[in-house]
Amino acid sequence: MGTLVFLPKYKNYIIFLNISFLLVGCAFLVVHSYAPDFLVLSTSEISTSGVSGFSGSLDCKGFLSLDDYKAKCFYLKSNNPCVSQGYINYLNIFYCNFGTFPQLGYCCMFLWLLVLFYVLGNTASEYFCSSLDSLSRLLKLSPTIAGVTLLSLGNGAPDVFSSLVSFMGGGTGEIGLNTVLGGASFVSCAVVGILSISMRKRRIRVHKADFVRDICFYLLVIVCLGVILIHKEIDVWAAMAFSSLYIAYVIVVYVSHKHWKKSVELSCNSSNESDLTVPILSSIEEEDLSAAEEGAAQGSSEVVEVKKCCSNLRSSVFFRTLIFILELPLYLPRRLTIPVVCEERWCKPYVVASVTLAPVLLSTLWNHQFGNFSFKTKLAIYIIGLIFGITFGIVAFLTTEKSSPPKKCLFPWLAAGFVMSVTWSYLTAQELVGLLVSIGYISGVSPSILGLTVLAWGNSLGDLITNLTMALNGGAEGAQIAFSACYAGPIFNTLFGLGLSLVGSAWSKFPSPVLIQSDAYLLETVGFLVGGLLWALVVLPRRGMRLDGVLGGGLLVAYIGSMSLRLIQTLW
Repeated sequence: MGTLVFLPKYKNYIIFLNISFLLVGCAFLVVHSYAPDFLVLSTSEISTSGVSGFSGSLDCKGFLSLDDYKAKCFYLKSNNPCVSQGYINYLNIFYCNFGTFPQLGYCCMFLWLLVLFYVLGNTASEYFCSSLDSLSRLLKLSPTIAGVTLLSLGNGAPDVFSSLVSFMGGGTGEIGLNTVLGGASFVSCAVVGILSISMRKRRIRVHKADFVRDICFYLLVIVCLGVILIHKEIDVWAAMAFSSLYIAYVIVVYVSHKHWKKSVELSCNSSNESDLTVPILSSIEEEDLSAAEEGAAQGSSEVVEVKKCCSNLRSSVFFRTLIFILELPLYLPRRLTIPVVCEERWCKPYVVASVTLAPVLLSTLWNHQFGNFSFKTKLAIYIIGLIFGITFGIVAFLTTEKSSPPKKCLFPWLAAGFVMSVTWSYLTAQELVGLLVSIGYISGVSPSILGLTVLAWGNSLGDLITNLTMALNGGAEGAQIAFSACYAGPIFNTLFGLGLSLVGSAWSKFPSPVLIQSDAYLLETVGFLVGGLLWALVVLPRRGMRLDGVLGGGLLVAYIGSMSLRLIQTLW
């Protein structure tokens, strides 16, 4: 126990998640190895269970009314899976492998949920944001445009991918809606409330013009979303119009930034003032990236880090090796398939392996996504992926140096890192949504409630930690950055994440409109969110734009009231 004191707290967290990943895998293997003794259903067992005649007569919700786990297992094996997202059939595993050990099944699902949340957030911060930041510098985007486009995409990646997966899956669009609205309510009400209460004694003011601009545009977005929910259907043109509102927001931010910068130059005769008009500033991303780079396992540099943390354990080679090994399960698969060309994390063997294995992974996912291919077609796809992988690997080996990343022709490298980051994020989001839907079936809780709470909280927890840390440690400028991010982030997630999901869903039904599968209480969430925004719009200017307990308390009451009412309506 004493040796663990020398490890940073984030190390313990990463090690816990990796051990959880290994425990879940071991538990499944152990239970599966004993399955033939008590879980394989024979013909006689099927007939005595009274389930031989129901094939096709029940829907996914109806199968839960069956008597025992054997009947449910047989139903799941004799029908199509109830959950279309993801690559793992969680319902089948729970009832057919953990049928006699439901408590073990619940524990494994909980640990796996933590692992998926970590992988989704860590992939976004460590790989996805890194690629976007490098692309913005390569394209020479201004800080304002980069802040409201590429960098905000990095911040909202978990919500965006969760929303896309929900709408692409059959019958789970309500999860995407609840996740986006749940995350928006959490960030704009709960996070702003906690931030305001934490800063109440510092008497820090925020910029009124930026605040009014962001919150008024946010209200416009929520009103448009409310109209869509009331209408209950949307065609591809309306979806594109809704999503294109973000372009208007980018233009408004850019114009206001130019006007603010010109006024600062005239009044202060200086162009070196801090840019506080960027809703999601790159400094947030830089802090996230530095924290992620410190927290992720990084090959041989990880051993050096452990040496520094455990300077008094230099002779404990076994301990350092064990820590390094424990951090590999969640780190190595992504590191071997996502090209990374930044100076701090450059490693030629990893880069050569990643460009070699990335096409193989893509071909594997392609074959799984379109499973109706013939064997010859699948084999041809695997061979093509392997040929591309070997070719890219040879080119990378011959054209790169061992000591530093390439300086020229960076765009293909960054594009490859971006594509593979998106692939891993989408893959993880698929599993996360599939797991939540399965938990909803097993526990009897509506998946939309899980999207509104568990998925929204998990995706937004990073915003709470980042914004609160930035506000407490960054002074007046940090508070302004954190406060602006609490409104600009949800605007991006709603217009880009949800808007892109609506465009894709409507395009698949074109020319017919797509029906919006929203539950009866979704408009209540919209109403509470609007109430929280109006409370901030009225209270903050009246109190001199100071963050205090009155603003924070009112926002927390609105959020807690919204969640409490929704849970009461669902459970009763």
